Amino acid sequence: MASFVRVFKHGSAFYNLLERKCAAAVVPVRYLNLQEYQSKQLMSEYGICVQNFRVASNVNEAEEISHSFHVEEYVIKAQILAGGRGKGTFSNGFKGGVKLTKNPKDVPNIVEQMIGHKLTTKQTPKGGVLVNKVMIAEAVDIARETYLAILMDRESGGPVIVASSAGGVDIEEVASKTPELIHKEIIDISRGITDSQARNVAQKLNFKDDLLHQAAQQIKKLYDLFIKVDATQIEINPFGESKDKRVICFDAKLNFDDNAEFRQKRIFALDDHSESDHREVEASKYHLNYIGMDGNIACMVNGAGLAMATMDIIHMYGGSPANFLDVGGMVQEEQVLQAFRILTSDENVKAVLVNIFGGIVNCAIIARGITNACRNIQLKVPLVVRLEGTNVDEAKAILANSGLPIVTATDLDDAARKAVASLQ
Repeated sequence: MASFVRVFKHGSAFYNLLERKCAAAVVPVRYLNLQEYQSKQLMSEYGICVQNFRVASNVNEAEEISHSFHVEEYVIKAQILAGGRGKGTFSNGFKGGVKLTKNPKDVPNIVEQMIGHKLTTKQTPKGGVLVNKVMIAEAVDIARETYLAILMDRESGGPVIVASSAGGVDIEEVASKTPELIHKEIIDISRGITDSQARNVAQKLNFKDDLLHQAAQQIKKLYDLFIKVDATQIEINPFGESKDKRVICFDAKLNFDDNAEFRQKRIFALDDHSESDHREVEASKYHLNYIGMDGNIACMVNGAGLAMATMDIIHMYGGSPANFLDVGGMVQEEQVLQAFRILTSDENVKAVLVNIFGGIVNCAIIARGITNACRNIQLKVPLVVRLEGTNVDEAKAILANSGLPIVTATDLDDAARKAVASLQ
């Protein structure tokens, strides 16, 4: 079971949020995340059973939907990339990002309270997230809820299905308190999922009779989607049984392999940057790994490990890092310039620390990039630079002869001390 805990944590939506936002992440990347309605559109294309739904971007569209979309009961859901919407609060005081109504006349009024307002939940930033779209769906009575996820797992060397009959709740808590309710099925990626495996998972989820066959078929279709769109995760919670005896994917979280963008252009075109940190989005354009934080010393480093060590030593000397920025091993002068633009776009930044250990990286390229950046953006905060490795002597000469007020450091300890001291 210990191996499963690792699989689960690295595949869940919860872990992906932490990995994306915390400096403890080993390799920071910008994940493509789809809104709920986009995930359901994609699943529907692959024959996966989801609720009937429509999407509104404004009150007029909601009004039209209320006249043309006829169901017994509506569920109206604010579309943001954070969980906990049902218990969230809008900036206008409206409570709950998920609402139910049987009266179609209520639909436009509810949508009006959501669109154009920020929704704050336990998973959003403090100020909340602006709601631009609302999904209006058929409310389906759920008779039973289960949990199903398909993940790429390094330990297993391929896809793994993680399933639990205890769905519709905090699955991390289930894994912690009742691990015996979690089941794992390793899939041979060269063969794909077999009928017996799909049926076995469905049985573990306690589906019976005709529902067992339905669930097995849905699991196979979900796996087909997982492979064909280069997903790294498909998480369905709940993977439910309706009172009218249907197996339905009620809510979904899909993540994709960034390296497969060239194959999945249509899907990556759906990427919604409205909720992303603009600096992270900008950094990704130049193949820079950036995660914004709330400190005041900006860091530009090569290598994730060195970046984390740099942040730690800044803390040790009483400073606070403003970001995680790994420029990688193949960085060029233009990327250094763009890195400085991104770093200094943070108004909280009061100093910049560059820490480069040049193995693959050419220190002279970094030095030219630094001097070029300082002149182009007219850097107005203290800059401390520590360079070591390939062509370091040439790099130091470039900095020394630049005529710029650049403070050089002999090692990481010296660099961190000087960066923190520059704030005084």
